[in-house]
Amino acid sequence: MILIAGLLVLLIAESFFGYRLHELSARQEMIKADHAQVNSITYGLLSVDQWQDEIAGVVTRQVKHFKLTKLQKKELQTEIEEVLYALIAKAEAMVEKKPKSLAGKIRKLAVKTFVNTDKIKAGVPAMARDIIAKADNPNQKAKLSDLAMSKFSDLQQAKPIDSALRANHQLFDKMYHKYRVTTTPALNSKLDHLLTEIRTEMYRYCFLMLGCIVIVLALWWFLRKQVKLHATLFILSLLFAFILLGVGLSASMIEVDCRISTLDFTLLGEHVLFKDQVLFYESKSILGVVEVLIKQPAIDSIGVGILILSFSILFPVLKLSSTGVHLLGRKSIAENRIVKYFAFQSGKWSMADVIVIAILMTYIGLNGLLNSQLALLNIRSQDLTLISTNNTALQPGYIIFISFVLYGLILSTILKYITPNDAH
Repeated sequence: MILIAGLLVLLIAESFFGYRLHELSARQEMIKADHAQVNSITYGLLSVDQWQDEIAGVVTRQVKHFKLTKLQKKELQTEIEEVLYALIAKAEAMVEKKPKSLAGKIRKLAVKTFVNTDKIKAGVPAMARDIIAKADNPNQKAKLSDLAMSKFSDLQQAKPIDSALRANHQLFDKMYHKYRVTTTPALNSKLDHLLTEIRTEMYRYCFLMLGCIVIVLALWWFLRKQVKLHATLFILSLLFAFILLGVGLSASMIEVDCRISTLDFTLLGEHVLFKDQVLFYESKSILGVVEVLIKQPAIDSIGVGILILSFSILFPVLKLSSTGVHLLGRKSIAENRIVKYFAFQSGKWSMADVIVIAILMTYIGLNGLLNSQLALLNIRSQDLTLISTNNTALQPGYIIFISFVLYGLILSTILKYITPNDAH
């Protein structure tokens, strides 16, 4: 009774830890999907709306803080002087024309008498400097900036808003409302904070689950000579295996996250920066993969989904159930071919261990491939910096599923030693 009571308490704790891990895994998957959607390259680097905002910011800062350099003043001086000389030359040409009326003759005589064009030409450089000084006056520049920005604002407001841009704005408004923020930077900050907390909690519950399993196996070692307790201990041990299997199948096992972490380049003398541009994100559990495959219209996808469901989920469940029936059932039931087959021989058909190796090899191969391909995108130059990152990682669900496979093998070995029936 003490053993049963103690293991039931431990089983309840294991169930709670497993439930929390499953819940946190689903929440992490949802938040990461939102994070990937908000930071998708579609709404950032490839978004016309985003580019318009970036360019508007650059233009605004350039106009507001416009300042002539010495070289620009020198070039502008030359341009203004040329314009003034051209105006004087044109005025001289008009004066030199032969007048047809008496008023025209009098006007020509007055200009010739009182206007010294050579003196005016000599004063052109000074006039040009005065014009530049007035244009470079802070008050005058402020008026010109306001005029330019008013025209630019009118142009921005006049741009058409198509259905795609409207849908994008609705998406972001929905995300702001969901996470109770008002800006995209605030949204990203909150999502990053939530994901950090969830990740810490997930691993905490994962290791607590493994701690419970270690306690169960330790009990087998200490009670290995207490034959009368073996049947009770084994049945309760099976319940722990079912919990491991359930969490391992439903929690995320692997996630693929490829993104451009930084894109920094110079436009009109200012830095334009894009950060965390998600190229691809996906996170799946084994049950999630099966669900996706079975929902596909193609027959081959459905077939693969059914095979994974059968050999990676149903066979392990039948194997665990059959070991309990073989141990506790009457001899006629325990010696039944089907029960014995699933209890002792179905391991070669169960794909749980194969799934573990396949996911590990997929992770290693995919991680290496993504690292090599994303490295080709990296650019570091004076005017352009592009840094890509691969955040593909195994998740706690994978650890739990490995633990189930190893724990199941240990229970199968224990059963061969404690069963009162023929195990061959």
